[in-house]
This record gives sequence, structure tokens and C-alpha cells, in this order.
Amino acid sequence: MKHITTEELCTMADHEGLVLQGCGADPMEWINGINDLLKKEGILQNHDTFKEIYIFEYDNCTNILFDFENVDLDISRLAMWRLRTHETFGGTWLSDYLPNKLDVDMNQPPDQTEKLDCALIGQNGNIFTLMGTASQTLKKNGRIEQTKEMQERITASGSYDEALGILAEYVNITSIQDEQESNQEIGMEGMQLE
Repeated sequence: MKHITTEELCTMADHEGLVLQGCGADPMEWINGINDLLKKEGILQNHDTFKEIYIFEYDNCTNILFDFENVDLDISRLAMWRLRTHETFGGTWLSDYLPNKLDVDMNQPPDQTEKLDCALIGQNGNIFTLMGTASQTLKKNGRIEQTKEMQERITASGSYDEALGILAEYVNITSIQDEQESNQEIGMEGMQLE
């Protein structure tokens, strides 16, 4: 289970899954309950369960995305169950939720060309520490494939300089000091608005 923002959800147009809307109380109760229910209904096959589950807030509701990746399920039974229980769970496909609720253009792949700022200057210079920080930045912004690719390339690289060059291909390297100054400026603007 992972908590994500709607911005991160918008980058998942290449995924498919079941979105349940208005899931109040403890998310783990929902997750366990839905897994058990779908096993009993014969939807989850061979004692499988959902492995990638995302919690996100939208329109003052807690919603849960059950990602279909690497799950053995009977999709036709799930479609019938979703229709039958829609009033109870507000179930919809992710491919319907993104364009209808969040205005995501499903024909346009998410923009992953712009490099993200990552404060690496001033960090511990160990390449694995730097790679970990850059990986967190990429993952936080839904760039899972880029994260894996970057890690594989850095691990296979032949020198520290080559590894740093690879990092710079994936993130815009900034300093911790720049990030702190930026945060202070945002804080000052917030104080002026009040």
C-alpha cells in the first residue's frame, strides 16, 4: 500500500486497475476486505491478491486503486461485480477515472522528458547515496521505469564520473542550499499572504 498524490496518479495512464471511491476509516480494512471478497467471488484466481495498491485523496474522498499488474484475476467476473456493486463502492476502472475525474488525455503519454530538480550537491558524495536520493525524486513523481533504468545503468557504469553523468541525464542536479533558500522564500510568501 502506498499513498500517492493525484499528480502521481495522473502519470499512471499506462496502468489499469479498479478504483474504489469514498473509502473512509482504515485503508487496510478495505484492502483486506476487498481481497477476501474478490477471492470468494472467484475473481481473484489461485489464491492471488492485489500487490500494488495506492491510496489517494480527491474531492474530499479517500480512494483506493487496486492495480491489475501481476494479478491473476477473472476480468469478466470483475466487470460484472463492479457494475453490481457500483452504488456501494463507487467502483470504476482507472482508465475511466483519469479522463472523467482528472481530465487526463489518455491518448497523450505522460510528459517524462522534463528533468526534475534533485538536491544532490552538499549530500554525502557516495554514489549509492546520490542514486538513492535521485531514485526517490523519480519515484515520487511516478517515473518508475526511469528509476529502474537509471539504477541499472549506474550499477553497470565503470567509474564515479560516468555514474554522475548518468544521474545528470535523469535529474537536474541542484544543491541542498538552493532547496533550503527556495523553501524559505515560499515560507516568506506564505507569511505575506496571511
